[in-house]
Amino acid sequence: MKLSWWHLLTAPLVEPYARYQYADILHGVRLGCAVVLALLINKITQLPHGEWTSITVFIILGLLQYQGAIYTKAKERVLGTLLGIIVGLILLWVSHGLLGYLWLYYALIGVISGVIGYYAIKQLGYIGLLTGITMMMIISSTSSVGEDGLYRALNVLIGTIVAVAATLILPLKSTLMWRFLLANNLEACADIYAGVGTQVDVQVALNYQHTSQDNLIEGSVSPALSSSHALSSPTPSLVDESVITEAMSDSLKTINKRLLTVRSHIAATASESGIDKATLELIQRTHRNIIGTIDLLLTAAPKLSQIEIDADNRVLLIHYQHELTQAMRHMAAVLRSPSDEVFRPITRITVSDYPSIQYLAFEWQGYFWLTQTLQAQLQRLSDLLREDKPKWFAASGLRYQRREQRRIHVRGAEADIDV
Repeated sequence: MKLSWWHLLTAPLVEPYARYQYADILHGVRLGCAVVLALLINKITQLPHGEWTSITVFIILGLLQYQGAIYTKAKERVLGTLLGIIVGLILLWVSHGLLGYLWLYYALIGVISGVIGYYAIKQLGYIGLLTGITMMMIISSTSSVGEDGLYRALNVLIGTIVAVAATLILPLKSTLMWRFLLANNLEACADIYAGVGTQVDVQVALNYQHTSQDNLIEGSVSPALSSSHALSSPTPSLVDESVITEAMSDSLKTINKRLLTVRSHIAATASESGIDKATLELIQRTHRNIIGTIDLLLTAAPKLSQIEIDADNRVLLIHYQHELTQAMRHMAAVLRSPSDEVFRPITRITVSDYPSIQYLAFEWQGYFWLTQTLQAQLQRLSDLLREDKPKWFAASGLRYQRREQRRIHVRGAEADIDV
């Protein structure tokens, strides 16, 4: 169905997946609007040191796109600013009682700064840094009550409010980005695995055909002629290692790039969804292991082109290729879906039903072992996603997901679940 120009323009405003696709552009638009709003507030209020409002907007929004990370930084900035105000005002009050002992006053500032620095690299982090900066703004003010520092702190708080408000107008959730990045990687892995599996299956079929021709020739012509034919007509190989590497290396690079991007969303996703960070790390590790196994299968495939396999194990190979490919695509579809879909079992294949696998050549046994490893990893990932789905689904923005459901219903399309 051809989409209307109006739908293309409004999609990033109402559809979660469109927001993911245009996240960089939306981030730029949002930052520009927030800066203009901060400048207008400065113009209207005429507060001294109003430049700190727009500076704060840039600090909070400049390098952060997603709500979880932005809220965390905004909270830390507010806490750091308030703590800095309190500590700074206390130091100003103490300074009046130490007018004749300036060395003691400066020693006290040094001790407090050292304590802030110590905890800044421990638990406080950005809060500690902002506490120290705000404190120095206040005690360095030319006014006896630190008026300049207080105005700077007030403008920092206003800038924080503006930055947070901007994220509510055009929200970009880390949980959604985490879902869509993982979904895209699973789909890309499915494409690579399906491509490798298809080439391996074609080569196995060619080997069968060539073997049958050889048997026919050997039964109808002289041994000398049979030997000549074998030398002049080698088994063709469609599984060319260099061709596979060139065709799929770019896909693997893109997959690994997404894997690194997913990691940057883990902390914010944990904050938005309430999922334990250790669980998200386990999902990430399983995700990484799946990519590694796909890479190993890609490397192992070309070595199978000249090695025979019996009919039963060829059936097992085909079943594995079909079911694991569908499993990856199904998980990707569930992750993208705005509906509360369920995860289905990865595969019903039982290797014990194929006892002849133990008599295969070493290379084929290795290939099947990697395939079983991929099966176990996919099942593990599916279990982890299913257990925590209520949290990550709810944290993705139910309002936008309901809009997407209505859009799908109106357009007559369906979620890509039954693949």
